[in-house]
Amino acid sequence: MQNVVTYIIIFFAGLIMQAQSNVEQSAAVEPTKYQKGMQKAFQLWQQNKSWEAANVFERIATAETDNWLPPYYVAQINVINSFTEKNETKLKAQLDKAQNFINEAKAISKDNPDLMILQAQLYTAWIVFDGQRYGMTYSPKASELYAKALAIAPQNPRMILAKAEWDMGSAKYFGQSVEPYCKEIQRAIDLFATFKPQGEFYPSYGEERAKQIKAESCN
Repeated sequence: MQNVVTYIIIFFAGLIMQAQSNVEQSAAVEPTKYQKGMQKAFQLWQQNKSWEAANVFERIATAETDNWLPPYYVAQINVINSFTEKNETKLKAQLDKAQNFINEAKAISKDNPDLMILQAQLYTAWIVFDGQRYGMTYSPKASELYAKALAIAPQNPRMILAKAEWDMGSAKYFGQSVEPYCKEIQRAIDLFATFKPQGEFYPSYGEERAKQIKAESCN
């Protein structure tokens, strides 16, 4: 389970690097109110003020009711922070809030693979907290979501990476070889080279994590 925690933390560290890119790209022109709010939230996140960032994203979500990105990031922060939370009451509060914002985002953007991956990671947070209680319930659901997200976006390197690393984790747990998944990791790396997000503030992280996995598990 420690490997899973490390994966989540490092995987999303790339998102903070993405945040810096978003801020720098928008600095050249006069930003809109929405852009200013998103930039502020990402800057707070860069400063390790994740809960303050979540509050800003939440306020933006209230104003931008047709935009799935603000609730996505509120949910994401709550999910990420849940991987190191040991108090079950606090954990449940965070994951319940994350679930509510995932539901809100899904109502805006149906069949969104990024939201499927985030939902799978929410399930993983429960598994990490108590594998005996939640593993049998949530592992199949997470596996199904990773597969579905990749089927929807087979050329999206983040979907390839997320499913491959989930499969690797399962293989390691059962004492199996991870070699079959190394080709998928390489495919993700190759696609990251030319991958472009659909719009400003859209998720685009994961490349550094893919390279790290290749170096650690595939060479």
